[in-house]
Amino acid sequence: MSRVKRGMTVRARHKKVLKQAKGYVGRSRNCYRPALERVEKALQYAFRDRRARKRDFRRLWIQRLNAAARAEGLRYSELIAGLKRAGIALDRKVMADMAIHMPTGFTSLVQRAKASLGRS
Repeated sequence: MSRVKRGMTVRARHKKVLKQAKGYVGRSRNCYRPALERVEKALQYAFRDRRARKRDFRRLWIQRLNAAARAEGLRYSELIAGLKRAGIALDRKVMADMAIHMPTGFTSLVQRAKASLGRS
């Protein structure tokens, strides 16, 4: 049986890792072992943060809605409760965008929420 030499396979694997490590500082960019450790850690962070990004954006939209609602005389929780009672189903992303780019439309939403809560 002939002997298997793995030169091409190993070189390809090393090249793949070093290509992913492009832009790293120090030996992590051009030495295989530290590059492999850094790339694996970077992939772990990427996996984790793809989920965290969704949470972060939701928190941001809620903060923006709270600020915009308080400018209109309502708290965030009252705004959401009023919109739910009024039967208006808009997600927080759309409402936060409205609060920034279409303030008149957002004001009318707040008025509808206030009316359904029994305020004027």
